[in-house]
Amino acid sequence: MSEPGTRPPLPPVVDPAWTAAHRDALVLADVRWYLDGRSGLDAYLDGHLPGAVWVDVDTDLSAPADPAGGRHPLPAPEEFAARLGALGIADEDAVVAYDDQGGGFAARLVWLLRRLGRDAALLDGGLAAARSAWGGPLATGREHRPAVRRRPLPWPADLLRTADDTRAAAASPRSLVLDARAPERYSGAQALPGETRTGHVPGARSAPWAANLGPDGRFRPVDELRSAYLELGAAEAEEVIVYCGSGVTACHDLLALEHAGLPGAGLYGGSWSAWSADEARPVARGEAP
Repeated sequence: MSEPGTRPPLPPVVDPAWTAAHRDALVLADVRWYLDGRSGLDAYLDGHLPGAVWVDVDTDLSAPADPAGGRHPLPAPEEFAARLGALGIADEDAVVAYDDQGGGFAARLVWLLRRLGRDAALLDGGLAAARSAWGGPLATGREHRPAVRRRPLPWPADLLRTADDTRAAAASPRSLVLDARAPERYSGAQALPGETRTGHVPGARSAPWAANLGPDGRFRPVDELRSAYLELGAAEAEEVIVYCGSGVTACHDLLALEHAGLPGAGLYGGSWSAWSADEARPVARGEAP
């Protein structure tokens, strides 16, 4: 690694072996979270990469849920800065985040930081790949870093989309809207507890975030990723918007697009949790857009 201040910015995804070799120059963030209600904090306390701080999707990376903003609205910039500062993550820190589900939840922290111009990357393969590359035992208990003061930065307006933006883009042949949820949720065959309606935004195309990964839980080769997103129409589209259930796993698709050389896509933060809560918004079901 270069001397501080001369190292190139981190790419969207970094290798476990590289991360192990440079761990002293990085802040590791454990961002485990589970759809089935298990505690990410308990999982972290039971065993995490040495030195990693735990970042809570629900409180550190999200504002309280509400019908208009969905289950995980983006936090106010001041709150986001305060939360990360309390965890000891400074503006100038290079952050590598991981979880144990292929990066689907850690991607939220990475994408937010990168869109603010901060240095952040997703640890390819997550906890399992890191353990294999690093060796040695996991740490237990909670890690603490000295609190710091971060400078709040506004969310880039050109990378965030509203429900109306998403509806217009989904109806336009010049735009592309991608649904990052599992195929069965896209089709309407499966719903999460509390969801009032199933299906997808009419015109959106299915791009499940888990399809960014190979059988080993690591990102597919860049040429494969690029081909998959080109087949969906990402290169021709004047605008690309990604959504998921609540604006969290959509960030995995957003990082995958950047990793594949197709940056600039926007996030519909409210995602399906906000869209489906508004009975006035149309819903499509089935495997076709």
